[in-house]
Amino acid sequence: MDHPALVALSPLDGRYAAQCAPLHAIFSESGLMRRRVRVEIAWLLALAEHPGIPELPAFDRATRAALVAIEQDFSLEDAAEVKRIERTTNHDVKAIEYFIKQKIEAIPGARAATEFVHFACTSEDINNLAYALMLKDARAQVLLPAIDGLVERLRAMAHAHADLAMLARTHGQPASPTTLGKELANTVARLQRQQAQFAAIEILGKINGAVGNYNAHVVAYPEIDWPELARGFIEGLGLGANAYTTQIEPHDGIAELADAMRRINVILIDLARDLWGYISLGYFKLALRSGEVGSSTMPHKVNPIDFENAEGNLGLANALLEHFSVKLPISRFQRDLTDSTVLRALGTGFGHALVALQALARGLDKLAADPARIAADLEGAWEVLAEAVQTVMRRYGLPEPYEQLKALTRGRAISQTALAGFIESLALPEAAKARLLALTPAAYSGLASQLARNI
Repeated sequence: MDHPALVALSPLDGRYAAQCAPLHAIFSESGLMRRRVRVEIAWLLALAEHPGIPELPAFDRATRAALVAIEQDFSLEDAAEVKRIERTTNHDVKAIEYFIKQKIEAIPGARAATEFVHFACTSEDINNLAYALMLKDARAQVLLPAIDGLVERLRAMAHAHADLAMLARTHGQPASPTTLGKELANTVARLQRQQAQFAAIEILGKINGAVGNYNAHVVAYPEIDWPELARGFIEGLGLGANAYTTQIEPHDGIAELADAMRRINVILIDLARDLWGYISLGYFKLALRSGEVGSSTMPHKVNPIDFENAEGNLGLANALLEHFSVKLPISRFQRDLTDSTVLRALGTGFGHALVALQALARGLDKLAADPARIAADLEGAWEVLAEAVQTVMRRYGLPEPYEQLKALTRGRAISQTALAGFIESLALPEAAKARLLALTPAAYSGLASQLARNI
């Protein structure tokens, strides 16, 4: 069909297909097949290199290169061939095994090794490692760079607006001033912490047979230290080895990864909502794009659509990520198949997160702070200096400072003149009184500028 995106069931393969392109090669059916092939070939090579398996001597350099090329050159035509085989086997991993055996027939130096393909393996030995490689690649190649890019945008904005005083709003009401840069720095600090945890999670794998005990391995070659061979093999794939499993690797690492991504997404939802609110208040203006329409009936509209899109996609991502973390670590007895269909949705969960990260990046690039609008709000909120006045009164032992300022300011705006008159009436040292009289809402931001620049 000429327009497959128009009939895609998922928007990740339709409307957002281009945005998700980096994940297609990783989480697609073809991506899964390729990583299964990689695991199978790597296992065959590891067995051939072990001195305890004389029936499978080490391959020469040319044969080894030809075997590695089966995975490196894996194409969509190869994936289609695997699906053709699967129509007969009705088993996706067995189809991979037969596909590799077909390829080996064309490699003279490997033909004698045919029956060592998938040696002592259960399907889950191949699957868990393939999915682990998918997650490893997605994190390193796509997700962490996207998060890094967003953090750097926010950091640059925090530095640029470090000194731009802004009225804070606790409970949605005027509160002690901050700076726009400091509020963005808060998000940077939160993201950095969660990003480090996301990056540090060990992605685990196993290759220990039908119920995790090396049963078939030991009966064939009792002299080999199979746990050590398996550990070295898995670590050679860049993964962590899980020594204690049933037929399946229990997916605790996937749950940890999903939970870490979910925490990042929660922070981003908070950011998207706050930026949406600041746009609504006029603190930010949105850049205009030629030809873009904000409303089908109201020509004046310029809407914060990127932040709304991000919030919606982050919610979808988190619904799936939460399901991954609470479902995947659970399996009846030594194995049930409920994880199989859920694992196939990993790309959907992380795909919605990627769409959101890109939407936030677009949205940030459209933002321009409006210092005049921000300053106008500050100038109309002299009551926020009540905190400063009552705190200085506390220092010098004046009676009931909180109660006096509460009576003066609670629930109503006051003018600069009224506040100045109150300060003049206080029995404060002249230097302290002068400092309070010189204070303005815009100047009452504490260390916000420094904190923003330090991020």
